[in-house]
Amino acid sequence: MAKINFGGTTETVVTRKEFSLKKAQQVLKKEVVAVIGYGVQGPAQALNMKDNGIHVIIGQSKAFPRDWARAVKDGWVPGKTLFEVEEAAERGTIIQMLVADGAMNAVWKRVKPYLTSGKALYFSHGFGYVYNKLTGVKPSSDVDVLLVAPKGSGLNVRRNFLAGVGINSSFGVAQNATGRATDRAIALGIAIGSGYLFPTSFEHEVTSDLVGERGVLMGALAGIMEAQYDVLRSHGHSPSEAFNETVEELTQSLIRLVDENGMDWMYCNCSATAQRGALDWKPRFKKATLPVFKALYDAVKTQKEARRVMKTCSKPNYKAQLDKELAQMRDSEMWRAGAASRSLRPHEKARVNAGNAVGVKGRLGN
Repeated sequence: MAKINFGGTTETVVTRKEFSLKKAQQVLKKEVVAVIGYGVQGPAQALNMKDNGIHVIIGQSKAFPRDWARAVKDGWVPGKTLFEVEEAAERGTIIQMLVADGAMNAVWKRVKPYLTSGKALYFSHGFGYVYNKLTGVKPSSDVDVLLVAPKGSGLNVRRNFLAGVGINSSFGVAQNATGRATDRAIALGIAIGSGYLFPTSFEHEVTSDLVGERGVLMGALAGIMEAQYDVLRSHGHSPSEAFNETVEELTQSLIRLVDENGMDWMYCNCSATAQRGALDWKPRFKKATLPVFKALYDAVKTQKEARRVMKTCSKPNYKAQLDKELAQMRDSEMWRAGAASRSLRPHEKARVNAGNAVGVKGRLGN
């Protein structure tokens, strides 16, 4: 592993230099990777591994015809590389559980009988394994239990792969029955196209992931945007102005500068007025939100959030309820203004067409 200084703390990471694709192919040469679930991460990881020369099959229930049809459209052949869940689990030597957390309990019961000695159980999220009292996932001690968690949506796991770059991933091992668990995990991480891999535990991954999604990455970001937009609109600013000052400038300009060289570099490339105001108000926003993040972390650690996921996401009508909630967001004035703004970008049509071409449109990763 390479030793990298992360803000004064030296950590070990795995890059493609230390663990090449050729080495990953050698480690996985005799493996059959059975990807269970073709919804969020499944398509991207499966297609990336297939393109990297790994023997991959898909386990997808026909009870979900949209996902089955999508797998067929992506080139997986029923009876050859596309099977019902049980048959794929029986054929696979590495079983990837890429189903939604809410469905983990039901799918685990179908997979468990085929998880025989020496096989590996692979997750891209620690939820199913860590919260096993809720999910029922309790593998026997004679199998490897692996984690490779891409730090991005399935959409971007595939997009970045096709662009020749990778999304960073964490990896971990909960059980090393064969003595090859670490090599298996790292090889899978390289095979799905990770930019680099950093070690973690299942417990740390699921905690940081749930906090991040509910916090800065999605929940807090959307909430803060709505609050600023509403204040601007309540004082007479037009929808286009409120949206541009809240969302468009962030996504199309400023966050790209942060991505290139960090937050301070972004500040340096803004006006002195913007710099001063941001530096003065940043501590106030931190003070205001810190208690919320502490409460969020506590809710995750006490499994309150996990219990809510299992209770709500496993309901038969969850998809219909989700559609209603997302429609409410989509149909709000702010995001209708956003749709108009995106349509005016000169490059938007080309970007959408490129997104459609990768075959993973409109999905979020776990």
